[in-house]
Amino acid sequence: MSTTTLATRVRDNAAAHPHDVALRRKSRGVWEPTTWARYWDLIQDVAHAMIALGIETRDRVAIHSENRPEWLICDIAAVAVRGVSVGIYPTNPSAEVGYLLENSQVTLLVAEDQEQVDKALAVSDQCPDLAHIVYLEPRGIRGHYRDERLIFWDDFLALGREHRRTDEGAVARRMEQARPEDLITLVYTSGSTGPPKGAMLTTANVEFAIDTVMTRGGTSDPPPGPSDYVLTYLPLSHVAERFFTTWMSCASRLQVTFAESIDTVPQNLQEVQPTLVMGVPRIWEKLLASAQIRLEDATWLKRRWSAFWLARAEWIGDVLVSNGGRHTPSSRAWYVLGWLCMYRALRVRTGLRFTRYAVSGAAPIAPEVLKFFMGIGVPMHEIYGMTENSAIATTNKPGRVRLGTVGEPHDGTEVRIDENTGEILVRSPAVFAGYWRNPEKTAETIDADGWLHTGDVGEWVDGTYLKITDRMKDIIITAGGKNVSPSEIENALKVSPYIKEAIVIGDGRRYLTALIGIELETVGDWATRRRIAYTTYRDLTEKPEVRALVQGVVDATNSRFNAVEQIKAFALLPKELDHDEGELTATQKVKRAAVTEAFAPLVDDLYARAT
Repeated sequence: MSTTTLATRVRDNAAAHPHDVALRRKSRGVWEPTTWARYWDLIQDVAHAMIALGIETRDRVAIHSENRPEWLICDIAAVAVRGVSVGIYPTNPSAEVGYLLENSQVTLLVAEDQEQVDKALAVSDQCPDLAHIVYLEPRGIRGHYRDERLIFWDDFLALGREHRRTDEGAVARRMEQARPEDLITLVYTSGSTGPPKGAMLTTANVEFAIDTVMTRGGTSDPPPGPSDYVLTYLPLSHVAERFFTTWMSCASRLQVTFAESIDTVPQNLQEVQPTLVMGVPRIWEKLLASAQIRLEDATWLKRRWSAFWLARAEWIGDVLVSNGGRHTPSSRAWYVLGWLCMYRALRVRTGLRFTRYAVSGAAPIAPEVLKFFMGIGVPMHEIYGMTENSAIATTNKPGRVRLGTVGEPHDGTEVRIDENTGEILVRSPAVFAGYWRNPEKTAETIDADGWLHTGDVGEWVDGTYLKITDRMKDIIITAGGKNVSPSEIENALKVSPYIKEAIVIGDGRRYLTALIGIELETVGDWATRRRIAYTTYRDLTEKPEVRALVQGVVDATNSRFNAVEQIKAFALLPKELDHDEGELTATQKVKRAAVTEAFAPLVDDLYARAT
């Protein structure tokens, strides 16, 4: 019996629904579709080209690009030839690119443009296995570079078409040999603590994750289908976006639309109005902040009107929170009125007009953010998964939402909490095969009984709902011996539209302090409306009015926590944190150690002057 893979799924979709739209990408202002038939045809061309270049089973194929159709095409083509895809974040600097290419022993690299090609060429001496570099955009490369490893995308496709003519069955034969245990991708961890590690995911891992969502009631009701739309904009190198975009489109035939860029996501959301939306906390916080600032810029009458309906939305959110995400007759009646008067327009402007299922994952998020969207009618669900379990562990199921938790274990997934350490342990067929070329870390992460040690600390709520307290490595133990979870305090601060980043400090100290980064757009708008002139981000943070604004947020947050968890002093970061400078991971998570080291003088000053 043949093995079902991502490649066979696309092949079967193309055979049964050749003219249905699989992908959409904007070109010259027009959304251009790619049908399933065309999608599969391109995948075959690329797969044949890979074979022609000597790609064998388990050879690594890296993709270094922003989200675009070629990313998915190369990813699925690698599966078709039983190769192993390796995603590289577009923002990875050259040194990290060199590490990933060398560590994964990549044979073929698909690079988007001159910038990414230059990164690879700069470190190619340390990558002896790198034999071919396919580039997608010719500007600045074709006719200028002489490296014999370089191949233009069009020539790569032509090579594949020629190979198809001479050996048409080559790809089909590879696909027939596929096995559930085949390694299909290396997903590198973010590297927030040490060098990134390549998590090995197999066909069996991915197929279990797909089956969980499609047949085990793992997400939306009904499950994703061909009438659904998603907008892909988070890096496809991240397991959550890969799951939501690539894997789910193969399984359900939902339509994938590619954002033009990360900067155009708000505009593209409005254009596409996706039915399924996945976002990391930073995305939902940004959408909330943008909605709040637009309302603040409205006329007096509109502000009063909006304030009334937002108060109703907060009440509706409270009802939904207390009722598992389900309406009562009175809350539904108020929602219908609010929809007519405000919520519909607000959801259209945020790109969530037709959203029937929305998720937040990859990091903790403040419950208040989720409640806001629930109140205006967006069905929000916080989920939990990680690279090492194929993004599948727990979910808040429709009609069983428990705010402040990451939901209940998926069917077929075991979750328990270590009684001594409080660490969350997970066991399921989605648990990865180990870390690439790193048996020591693999042994530390998966025990002899198959339990994945997540590194997260958690507790049970109402017996079946999992609440994540924090990462084990991030728990703060004060000088007085008190354990403090910084993420809960940080998320409470970031509910404010004026706060972008918050890093709570206090391990081994007598009290807590914080480094806080302002949200430039919203604080800038706030300052402009008060005629506070400023020039740069740093200049804005130095305004006493801005410090007073942030102090008000800190004071309000402190009132929610007991004395040991309160922020006694804070400093405003003089710049926005940046991935290129090693302060953020590629998924916008703060690298605590790097930030506290980079701003050590600020931290020292806080403890020198705080009382």
